[in-house]
Amino acid sequence: MRIPLDYYRILGLPIQATAEQLQQAHRDRTQQLPRREYSDIAIESRRQLLDEAYGVLSDPAQRQGYDAGFLNQAYAAVPAGSGGTTGDAVSPAAAEAALRALATEDSSSDGYTPTIEIHDRQIAGALLILQELGEYELVIRLGRPYLSSGSINLGDGQFGDPQAVLADIVLTVSLACLELGREQWQQRQYESAAESLETGRELLLRENLFAPIRSEIQADLYKLRPYRVLELVALPLEQTQSRRDGIKLLRGMLQDRGGIDGTEDDLSGLSIDDFLRFIQQLRSYLTAAEQQELFEAEARRPSGVATYLAVYALLARGFARHQPALVRRAKQMLMRLASRQDVHLEQAVCALLLGQTEEASHALELSQEYEPLAFIREHSQGSPDLLPGLCLYAERWLQQEVFPHFRDLAQRPATLKDYFAEGQVQAYLEAMPTETPTSSEGGDSLGFPGDAAAAEDRFGAIAPPSPPDTSPPAAKPPFPEMPAAAWPPRQRSAATAAPPRVPVAPATTEPTMAERVAQLSPSGHLQPRDRSGTSQPRASHGRRSVPPSNISKIPLYTRSRRSPNWGRMALVLGVGLLGIAGLGFVTTRAISWAAELFRGGQGRGTSLAISLDAPAIEIPVPAATGGAPGDLQTTAETTIQSWLSAKSAALGEDHQVEALDAVLAEPLLTQWRRRAEDAQRDNWFWEYMHELEVIDVSPADNGGSPDRLTATAQVREVANLFELGRLNPGASYDETLEIQYTLIRQGQTWQIQQIETES
Repeated sequence: MRIPLDYYRILGLPIQATAEQLQQAHRDRTQQLPRREYSDIAIESRRQLLDEAYGVLSDPAQRQGYDAGFLNQAYAAVPAGSGGTTGDAVSPAAAEAALRALATEDSSSDGYTPTIEIHDRQIAGALLILQELGEYELVIRLGRPYLSSGSINLGDGQFGDPQAVLADIVLTVSLACLELGREQWQQRQYESAAESLETGRELLLRENLFAPIRSEIQADLYKLRPYRVLELVALPLEQTQSRRDGIKLLRGMLQDRGGIDGTEDDLSGLSIDDFLRFIQQLRSYLTAAEQQELFEAEARRPSGVATYLAVYALLARGFARHQPALVRRAKQMLMRLASRQDVHLEQAVCALLLGQTEEASHALELSQEYEPLAFIREHSQGSPDLLPGLCLYAERWLQQEVFPHFRDLAQRPATLKDYFAEGQVQAYLEAMPTETPTSSEGGDSLGFPGDAAAAEDRFGAIAPPSPPDTSPPAAKPPFPEMPAAAWPPRQRSAATAAPPRVPVAPATTEPTMAERVAQLSPSGHLQPRDRSGTSQPRASHGRRSVPPSNISKIPLYTRSRRSPNWGRMALVLGVGLLGIAGLGFVTTRAISWAAELFRGGQGRGTSLAISLDAPAIEIPVPAATGGAPGDLQTTAETTIQSWLSAKSAALGEDHQVEALDAVLAEPLLTQWRRRAEDAQRDNWFWEYMHELEVIDVSPADNGGSPDRLTATAQVREVANLFELGRLNPGASYDETLEIQYTLIRQGQTWQIQQIETES
């Protein structure tokens, strides 16, 4: 057989090499043995090729004949003007350039590529030499037919001992995948690098060979995860599945670390400080809905950092989309932080957006934020209360300091007048039940029916984002040069003395919030008074904004809660206090630590180099086993239908939570039980209608385990949400998605362990 090599390349020398250089190269290459995992067959065939190359080139007569055999072909491939000559004489420089170019040609140009004849038993050594020369794609292409899934049969002994030769070729191809992945990593082609690494890992896993090398590849894949996340979430919003894959990778990292501020090891090599910076850089690539869904889930661990980020997402969406239910959720979550962090200013903003002016004044009275309070008082002169200054501060803070951290809100204008003039805002505020005033104690269980979490309420999976904006995102620096944009709590004034307490306005009969806000500015935009030296909210916070990015449309879902049950609330408060006491010092340090990390300068660097290449090699998955197709189909259809029925019962009007126990396995069972219990406590429920079609069923792993299945199904779900006994038409939907379910056998029954959407 012939392979695309020449004797000069085998020895790693240019065509002008002297006799002394040939001798030195042969000695060095012979002494540099390959990895110890190679068999004697590969090592011996490699040595034979080195000896053959040296034997031909070290003999003047043989070298002259060898050169004459391919130099003219090499010269024929040299572009005009490259320094060659006409006739039989070929300049060494021109021939060298041509040979280097030809060595990278694919199989379509074999007629012009220098090749040598080798024996069949030398194939392992030839591939090994190509791998050492860095011809990784060529190694993968040439080695592919010799794998157990390829077209060439090694079993007849033509190439040597079948097991040894197969192991050598698998080793060479997998090492080529490893090195190719690292090369693509250096070129910032992160997804391409992951594909190459995963190809090598899957090859080794399928052949059940070289576990240490498989571990080496897996370690690189773990270190590559943060880079992949950044590359994927930075893609245009219309690339829904790729961005969803990036968020899925991020969730995997969070799970391995034990949360944003967790101390476990996700094997990425990022310290806690680095990971917090990484999360901060990611925020400007994520939409408000994506951040809300991600950080609300993380806040349940519990995590003080995630709780703070979830509050920002809820506030941003609630104000921008005119959904006070989200603001109310943010206000309730702030109660979990109030005992250990000064979040009274944020609580005042929440109360303002909920029309609770007296509670907003009370929160301002408790705040120790000197400069923002001075700004608010400055712009409330002549008013019986601090509403004018708080309105101006809240509007500017949300527009300038909160919105820039969300990809779809960075350039979205929003005013308090527009917010309070919205009919659904007025209706919600009028129907909103009386709540306990914001305090520095207590907490709120983070169960809720909807909005970003409504995606999970629908199918138990990540719902597809709303119609995207097609404009490209703003250029961002590559990881790990991450910007340290501002993240509250705000920097305090240098003054050590506490500010004077803000007086609470006396109770009077007031106009509605919409009327009061409308009176503040005829244009609907709150403007500061014309005073020199007035403090601005941006300066007060010492923050830096992230450059604006895209805007996308996000569905509106409003939510509310019923009046609290005081006995149950007392129990919740007691449990919450115990939890906060348990977190104690750690939670406080985590939030303060994160705040310090996110104050600072903008990161440096160029934009991400995003490039998706096809996998270097396809590794077929063995045929599924473990049961007749008809039996698996029936099992999957019955189990998924039972889950949909249990979901309808648990989240329905009768709140039959126990229906989930028979059909869900952990961790889904705990998540859905909590959601169903929240629905019962807060007096909301869904009415569902489902249509199910199971598309494909197979064992969930390559071993074909009969106790674990993967089922892909098309599910249509028609749902109506009822809150406080009233239909919420804005949250109702009729959607069809392709869902992947992971089923496991528990004794004699099947249960669902994992649910994910498909593209």
